[in-house]
Amino acid sequence: MEALISQFTFLSDQALQDKNFDPSTIEDLMKLFEIESYKAWAAMELEQQKQVEESEKYIKETEDYLDSVMESAMEEFRRFEEEMNSAAMDEYHTLVNVAEKARKMGKSMEKAATIASKKYIEAAVNSATASMKSAMKTLSSNSKKVHPS
Repeated sequence: MEALISQFTFLSDQALQDKNFDPSTIEDLMKLFEIESYKAWAAMELEQQKQVEESEKYIKETEDYLDSVMESAMEEFRRFEEEMNSAAMDEYHTLVNVAEKARKMGKSMEKAATIASKKYIEAAVNSATASMKSAMKTLSSNSKKVHPS
């Protein structure tokens, strides 16, 4: 581009000094300027496209990394959730077992109380029967004896 500017300066000076100067030489130079400008523009556009591609590549790498980190975090959360569910189920089963043992113990105690109360009632009935028999014996033996009065 600097060479074209030097050439333009030279031709401009020549045009001012030489009356027979052909203006088409400046037109040819201007076409070279235009071609050089398009080349610079194309190079700049190519550089911009490379930067866009690099940026897109970097964004893709960042998204992939973010996806990887998120997947890792979700996997860790799933493991934590499974561990918590497992611990909760273990605790639930432990509580169910304790409740079942308490229910069985309650039934045993109920049976023992029922048996004890039946034996108590039986003993009370036997005691009352024995008292009645004894009273009847006493009454019947007293009725055979004559009272001195």
